Formats: sequence, structure tokens, C-alpha cells
Amino acid sequence: MPAITADTLTLPRLAGLPEHDTRWREATQVVTAGKFLEGEGFEVRRPFPGPGLSLADPFLLLDHLGAVEYAPGEAKGAPWHPHRGFETVTYILDGAFEHTDSTGGGGLIQDGSTQWMTAGSGVMHSELPPQDFVATGGLFHGVQLWVNLPRASKWTPPRYQDIGSRDLTLLSSDDGGSLVRVIAGELDGHQGPGSTWTPINYAHATVAPGARLALRWPEHFNALVYVLSGRGTVGNQGRPLEEGQLAVLGAGEALTLRAAATQPQASGQGWEVLLIGGMPLRESVARHGPFVMNTKAEIIQAAEDFQKGRLIRETPGHMGDASGRAAKGGSTPPRG
Repeated sequence: MPAITADTLTLPRLAGLPEHDTRWREATQVVTAGKFLEGEGFEVRRPFPGPGLSLADPFLLLDHLGAVEYAPGEAKGAPWHPHRGFETVTYILDGAFEHTDSTGGGGLIQDGSTQWMTAGSGVMHSELPPQDFVATGGLFHGVQLWVNLPRASKWTPPRYQDIGSRDLTLLSSDDGGSLVRVIAGELDGHQGPGSTWTPINYAHATVAPGARLALRWPEHFNALVYVLSGRGTVGNQGRPLEEGQLAVLGAGEALTLRAAATQPQASGQGWEVLLIGGMPLRESVARHGPFVMNTKAEIIQAAEDFQKGRLIRETPGHMGDASGRAAKGGSTPPRG
């Protein structure tokens, strides 16, 4: 897992918290991710939306891609498809994706980098493994998070943020046993590089075997912990949590997690978890495939705009014939 690493002894440290005078958030629900096929047929694990958790406002979807070892010729992606009304955040730990979109944005996402695409009023894009990775195969592992846009920002122009692994804000737990990579939001006064329309926190933590991670969390945010690999517990009550599971935490001012003393061999050097939270929008949600708006009429309009090619503001050369065919009609492609 080549997400950026660092010597935790050299990093800024999260402040220590008093054990008995802190209102710790406890797990109110644990959801095991279901398995689904996306794009050209690659498997994802999805803790939400699903029967166990339909909505995690302001988040719409979390897809865990891999970890999977592709043989030569097996790697798949998501060809040209539309989005409107939200943001997609793709974080790649192993392997690579090439992103291109109808505004001319794009780039290679790999080794701990993040592609943050604000679909806003509408965009066409693709996410595909580069040809050299397809040819050789190899380990692929990543995550895609969908962040809803508030009603007032649904029609903002599309925007693309390329966040390299070295752009992330790196922090250490108070005891040096955990490395926290802040992608967006603010932890203990330390700001991540991602620029968001909806106030959120998004971080990836590696907790050493047996170590504890404790950190303050905004009380007006919800709080979710998803396990990429390994096992441990969340909350002072020690709720077990392992790979492919998501914990929904209740009210409080801080999070506490502890990695199991022994970790599965495949998990590497520690417990790998995502820390996600945001300010709930508490707005009506109408969604259909790649479109997320506030009303059914807006969804119908989005589908019509897609069919008539209105989601393309310009046609860069890298889109070629595929974009023209997608914009002119046919059934709505799967989301990516």
C-alpha cells in the first residue's frame, strides 16, 4: 500500500485528550459492505448506500475498489459517463487511474494521490487504468467517495482538483503510533489540501498494531470510520471493526480507535482506516444513476440534458469519437 508514509516522530502531533473528561463518540451501527459490479465490470465493496445504511448525509456513496491483483489484460475502469449535482473524490493507493473530462481536466491518479471532481452543473468523464498497467497487470486498490452539493451549489461550474500524495497534510497521533493523512477538512487546526463546497473531513490513517488513535472531531459533523485493511476497535466500548466494515458513530467531541495487537498478514504494517465526516445538508435528495439533485423534475432535466449533449462545454481532442457517441443518445451509462 504505497500511500505516502513518513516518520511519525518528525510530524506535527495531534493533541492528547483527557480520557475521562472527553465525550467520546461511540459506534451506533456497523455495516458490512456489499459487493457490486461497476464500469466495465470491476467489483467494488459498498457500505452505503444499501439496505444497512441508505444515506450518510452529506455523503452519497462510498466504493472500495480492491485490493485486487490483476493479471495482464484484466484491469478495467469506467468509460465516458455523465455526472451532475455532486462531487466525486477518487483516492488511489495501489495501481493507477487516468481521469479525463469534458472540461479538459484530468490526470494520472496513483500511489496515494486524489482526483477531486466537482460535477456541479454537469460533466462527462472517464476513469480508466493506463495502458501500461493493463498490459502488465498488478495490484490495484482505491476508494471513491461521493459528496453531495448543497442546493445552492448544484449548478456551480465543473471543477477538477489534482491532489498529489505529497500535497496531503501529514500528522502523528499524540503517542507517535499512528500516521494520519488529511485529504480535506481540518483536524486539530491542521488543514487538508482539498477544497470543498460542503464542509467535510476526510482522512486516511494507519494505526500501528496495538496503538491507539484519538482526535477531536467537530460536534456538528457526523462521523464514519471505514476499514481498508486490518482490524481493530472503535469507541471506548471497543466495538470490533475489520476490513470492509463501516462504523457510524454517535454524538460527541472526539474519536478513539485502537488497532488489534496482531494484524492479518495481507494488511501490511497496521490497521488502515478512512475517517470521514461532514455537516449534514438536511435537504431533499433525488437521485438516479449518475445524477443527484433535489427534485424529480431536476433529475428528468439532467437526463434530457445528457441525451442532448448539453453536459459537454467543450470537446477536447482526448475525448475523440467516444464522447460524441455518449452525448448524442443511448441509455444512461453506469456511474464511475
